[in-house]
This record gives sequence, C-alpha cells and structure tokens, in this order.
Amino acid sequence: MTCERCGRPTRPGRRGPAPRFCSGRCRVAAHRARGSLPRELVDRATWTRRDGKRPIQCDGSPASSTNQATWAPYLAVAQASAGDGLGVMLGQGLGCWDLDHCLDDGQVKPWAVEVLAGIDDPIWVETSLSGEGLHVFVAADEGPGWRRGGVEFYSRHRFIAVTGDRFTR
Repeated sequence: MTCERCGRPTRPGRRGPAPRFCSGRCRVAAHRARGSLPRELVDRATWTRRDGKRPIQCDGSPASSTNQATWAPYLAVAQASAGDGLGVMLGQGLGCWDLDHCLDDGQVKPWAVEVLAGIDDPIWVETSLSGEGLHVFVAADEGPGWRRGGVEFYSRHRFIAVTGDRFTR
C-alpha cells in the first residue's frame, strides 16, 4: 500500500485495516487538506483536476468521464497543481442537480426554491463556477441525464467542476 497523501509506502499495522498514511504527519495534513467537503465526496477515487470546466489529470493531460484510469483520489488531486481547480466524475452512486442562473445577489429565485424543496438528503450544495447557479450533490442510482430549462440532473458519465463554495439555504 502507498500513502494516500504523499505516495510513499506505508508500513503494515499489526492488526486492523491496512494503514492509509505513512505517518501521523501525512494523516494530519490529509485531514486538513480535506477542508469542508463531506466524506461522501472526499472518500471517492473519482476526482480530477480541471481547466475551466474541462477535466484534466494531475499531470495536465485530458481526463475522461468514462475512463476510470484518468481519475484519482481526492488527496492526490488536491495536491496537484495542473489546471485551475478540482472536479468530480458522477456515477458509482453519485449524482448532481445543476441549477443554472438560480441565484440573484445570493438569493435563491422562487422557481429554484421549489426544485430544492424536492431534493431529499443532499450530500453537498455549492455555488457553481459562475456564481449564479448551484450544484446539489446527492446519492443516486446511475441513469440517463436530462435537462429542463435551467435544471439538469446527471448520475453517470459526467464531470462536474467543484468549487468548494458551500451554499446554505
């Protein structure tokens, strides 16, 4: 096994699960790097860097929403410097509601209030890159995506740029 933070080999413990980090220092640094994103997102190995809204790998080469070999764990992606941010691939139980142009000076427009009221148990709600929309991450079975007006929903084979800018209702 290798350290989730730095990639160095870990030493097997005497009992219990295999260690995730090579040292206490890496464990603490990884916890701090996780920031405020919830575990349901951070614990996924479906992350990439992004260049605008385009997914890229940690080395800057293109990433694909259908090729898991181009994805990485959150900590590896958070520490890489390629591109201008992070993003996550949808699927494997993760879906996202994308509400475009639903904010007016930080206030949710009435049509979007109705949409949000119908979303059960969101994992994470954040302001989108434009600052005018919301991403609502949810647990979801994989299925075809759809778009109706300013509302989209995807639960497989999609990349979502993650801002980490939490939105609270």
